[in-house]
Amino acid sequence: MKADLADLNAFLAVARARGFRDAARAAGGSASTLSEAVRRLEERLGVRLLHRTTRSVTPTEAGQRLIERLAPALGEVEAALDVVNLFRDRPAGTLRLNVPVSAARLVLPTILPGFLAAYPDIQVEIVAEDGFVDMVASGCDAGIRYDERLEQDMIAVPIGPRVQRFATAAAPAYLDAHGRPGHPRDLLNHACLRGRFTSGALTSPWEFERDGEIVRIEPQGPLIASVAGAADLLVDMAVAGSGIVSLFEDWLRPSIERGALQPVLPDWWQSFSGPFLYYSGRRLVPPPLRAFLDFIRR
Repeated sequence: MKADLADLNAFLAVARARGFRDAARAAGGSASTLSEAVRRLEERLGVRLLHRTTRSVTPTEAGQRLIERLAPALGEVEAALDVVNLFRDRPAGTLRLNVPVSAARLVLPTILPGFLAAYPDIQVEIVAEDGFVDMVASGCDAGIRYDERLEQDMIAVPIGPRVQRFATAAAPAYLDAHGRPGHPRDLLNHACLRGRFTSGALTSPWEFERDGEIVRIEPQGPLIASVAGAADLLVDMAVAGSGIVSLFEDWLRPSIERGALQPVLPDWWQSFSGPFLYYSGRRLVPPPLRAFLDFIRR
């Protein structure tokens, strides 16, 4: 049974955006055109692919099965078409990266300006989220994750700083009022500002290390915020004196340098290896991704 490639792309765009208007906005088209394409595809296949309500659009079971097979297949088609870029003077096209919010904030700003200046015909699209995703099925060319979160059958290339640290800090006024912890266990008597991952898991226990000794604590406090979208709120609340925050050192450094926050237990801050760019070893490497790999290796 034949299906128009444009209709398949339209269905995938709507399913990913969870709505016709958002998909149209992202694609620079119209919602009615996408709706007609999906209707045409459903009629050709003889099965409903999307549940439509006034508030949301979600895939049916048949639609979800189609997405699982379709997204990688269309990715291969796009990569195959990108091969013609090898015959251009400069690579062109779109590079789609799935990255954690921390990488979007702390790693990419030092890399993307130079890359975009070097490759003006490449457009970069960033999807920032902290949950586990099937990078290929999500329609991305590559992702950034830390080593313990790399997917199987992926090629990993170091990107960004090779060593990072978790840091704890609080406002001077808070520490003056509540005292300065001398040991990680002292944090159990303090107001701690905690994060929650997209999966629902808390960013605890907090882990500290010094001279080979590792201490893990389960902090308590008045605020829990999503690290995927509200990490800056945690910093702002710490600056306001609401408690002690624990985040990437690079995230807290600007507030520490201007004196809005003071380091807490810096001798116990734990180091960990930096992030990796990872991509599928089973697919053709599209020219935009190849150019990005060359750039970060340099």
